[in-house]
Amino acid sequence: MKFSRTSINDLIVIQPTVFEDDRGCFFESYNENIFAKNGIDIKFVQDNQSVSRKGVLRGLHFQAPPYSQAKLVRVIKGSVLDVAVDIRKKSNTYGKYFSIELNEENKTMLYIPEGFAHGFIAKENNTVFVYKCSNFYSKESEHSILWNDPKIGIDWHEQSPIISEKDKLGILFNQLVSPF
Repeated sequence: MKFSRTSINDLIVIQPTVFEDDRGCFFESYNENIFAKNGIDIKFVQDNQSVSRKGVLRGLHFQAPPYSQAKLVRVIKGSVLDVAVDIRKKSNTYGKYFSIELNEENKTMLYIPEGFAHGFIAKENNTVFVYKCSNFYSKESEHSILWNDPKIGIDWHEQSPIISEKDKLGILFNQLVSPF
């Protein structure tokens, strides 16, 4: 596996070693020992999966302490533009975002530590998105930043995304009192 640092401290892109032949392919998507040797020494306690049609945008979500979550995200089928926004008050990249295409072909993963809001938009129908979480879901700790916040300025590459009613109620970034 190849672990690459990004322009935002602590966000890590992971490219697995893929073994392919005429039967198909094989790769390790997670190995606790290899991840720990590369600075990701996290215990994951919950796996989640969503299926989305093209244009569905989910996010920007985070959970506040003590239920904050680190995530390891990837796509099994289809493609997404994945986005992580730094909401750590003392970070020199506070309010900045990182985006990357994750898809079934590149098999790329993104490690998102606690202190980030996260979202993605499906670029294909029937996109299967999976992620490991370091803490259990807590409805009371869940928060959302508005997906199209002008201060953050994310280019989602989609003019009219499909947004849930819940995500339409996200707060503006300048209203955020970050718990991180």
